[in-house]
Amino acid sequence: MGKFDIFDTIDRLRREGRPFCVATVVRTADVTSAKAGAKAAVTEDGEILGHLGGGCVQRAVRTAGAEAIESGETRLIRVKPSEKVVALTDEDGAQVFRSGCPSGGTVDLLIEPYRLPPMLVLFGATPISRALATHAPLAGLRVAAPAALGLAAPVVAFEGTDLSGLAVGPRDFVVVASQGAQDLACLRAALDSPAARVSMVASRRKATALTAKLAEAGMPADRIARLKSPAGLDIGAIDPHEIALSILAEIVQWRARDAAPRTEEPHGQTA
Repeated sequence: MGKFDIFDTIDRLRREGRPFCVATVVRTADVTSAKAGAKAAVTEDGEILGHLGGGCVQRAVRTAGAEAIESGETRLIRVKPSEKVVALTDEDGAQVFRSGCPSGGTVDLLIEPYRLPPMLVLFGATPISRALATHAPLAGLRVAAPAALGLAAPVVAFEGTDLSGLAVGPRDFVVVASQGAQDLACLRAALDSPAARVSMVASRRKATALTAKLAEAGMPADRIARLKSPAGLDIGAIDPHEIALSILAEIVQWRARDAAPRTEEPHGQTA
C-alpha cells in the first residue's frame, strides 16, 4: 500500500462529487497525539480520512465537520480538557469541545467545508436542454440531464423523470424544457423536487393550463407557486443558445439574490 496523501484524497472526493470538509491542526498545547499541520478529510458520513489525533479530537471533528458541510462556513474549533472549559466559545471565537482524554492537551483545528456547486437539472431531450448543458458549467453549475440527450460526463444522466438518484436540494435549479414531450409529467417531477427555483420553457398560458391540472390532482398551491414561466430573462432570445443564455442569466441573478445578506426593513415599512 502506498503512502497516504491527503491531497490525492481531496482530489478524489472532489471528482466523486461528494461534499466533505478538510480539518487542519493549526496549533497544539501541552501533550497531544495531534501534530500541527496534520490534515484529514471528513466526509458527509463522518468518515475521517487522515490522522488528527485521538478519539476526543475525532468526535469533535465529526460534529464540527457535519455542521460545516451543512452551513458551508469555515470555522475554528478548539478541543481542550473539560476542567479548562468555561464556555462553549472562547474569546477568540473558537468553538470549544470538551476532551476527556488523559493526555490533557489542547488542539486547535480549522474546519474548511467543500460544498458542491449548485446543480442544474434539465427535463427534456431538446436543443434548449443541450444548449443549457453546454453553457451551464461555465456558470459554475453541475448538470443533470435526461439520458436520452446522450451527453458525456461530467453531465449526470437520469432516466425519464426519476430524480431519486440525484440528491436534489434547495440550492439547486430545475428547468423544464420538454417542449411538448411529456410536459405534465416533467413539470410534476420538477415541482415535486426540493429545488427552490423551478422554471419552464413555455408560455404563461401553457404553464397556467399545466399547473391547473396539477392543482386538480392535489398538488399544494405553495409548491406550484415556485414555478417561473416563461423561463429566463427577457433579452429577446430566439435560438436555443440565446434562450439558454437568458435562462442562465436568470439563474445567476437568483443565485446572487439568495447569497446576498438580508437586511431588515425600517420599522413600519414593507417591501
